[in-house]
Amino acid sequence: MDKKIILAIESSCDETAAAVVVNGRDVLSNIIASQIDTHKKFGGVVPEVASRMHIEAVDSVVKAALLEAGISIDDVDAIGVTYGPGLVGALLVGLQYAKGLALGSKKPLIGVNHIQGHISANFIEHKDLKPPFVSLVVSGGHTFIVHVKGYRDFEVIGQTRDDAAGEAYDKVARALELGYPGGPKIDKLAKEGNKDAIVFPRAKFQDDTLDFSFSGVKSAVLNYLNKAKMKEEQINKADIAASFQNAIIDVLKTNLFLTCERRGVKRIAVAGGVASNSCLRETLLEEGRKKGIEILFPSPILCTDNAAMIGSAAYFNYQEGAVSDLNINAKPNLKLGER
Repeated sequence: MDKKIILAIESSCDETAAAVVVNGRDVLSNIIASQIDTHKKFGGVVPEVASRMHIEAVDSVVKAALLEAGISIDDVDAIGVTYGPGLVGALLVGLQYAKGLALGSKKPLIGVNHIQGHISANFIEHKDLKPPFVSLVVSGGHTFIVHVKGYRDFEVIGQTRDDAAGEAYDKVARALELGYPGGPKIDKLAKEGNKDAIVFPRAKFQDDTLDFSFSGVKSAVLNYLNKAKMKEEQINKADIAASFQNAIIDVLKTNLFLTCERRGVKRIAVAGGVASNSCLRETLLEEGRKKGIEILFPSPILCTDNAAMIGSAAYFNYQEGAVSDLNINAKPNLKLGER
């Protein structure tokens, strides 16, 4: 097979990342400059701060990725870059840098949808994985169930109508004074609690949809805490964390396996930051065993925002001739499958 080397850049939120990926599956380098320690002070990502930090980091991160891969820009076949969805200022930093690099080195530029990148992380982790399969993309900014029919052929089956699952985790963690980012902290605390202690609501729509809504369960937790405070009652944070997490994962599991049933698909590939959640992994693996459905996850480093997943997606775009021109612009609300 002809060897294609992609240099990829990712800057959609609060990680400045660059990677070198061969043929969409083999990672030669994957450099990530995280901003978490800075944003912790604010209890969440501050877009202006994120953009400024991307500007400071992007050049050194790209150079480090090439150095670790042991190649120069001349060895690269194409440059992949995230152009949406994400924070517009953050996206523009990576995109403008990639454009300059593509122009200066006369290499093709390949715009990548960030969600496609998350799905593609599984092609790196599982070398033999090929479509079709169902993917659950679940992170701080996104919650989707996608029928992956081809490397660039996606049908969104369900998505959140309000908060993303990871966003709900962060907001509940803040209310419980656990700090940022909330997902790992709730996951850890929930292990000490009783998931059946409090019954928080699971949103159900009247129509025959597999969409999600997580603002209700988040509000229910906040109301529970406010009532306890007003009545000066003691609360058990571990029980609240476990019960909240149980409500979120229950809905994700139900809709995901319903999708497989309706589509006749026997394989699920989970992606996104919340794919690292230990309770989600255990729950889906157990349900998968019962139903005879294979459940795949990427390594934790490939769950959070990174450029290796963008390099994988860029390769499959490149193989199908989906090359961008230098007029490509950042699209903060880019839809999956939108051209």
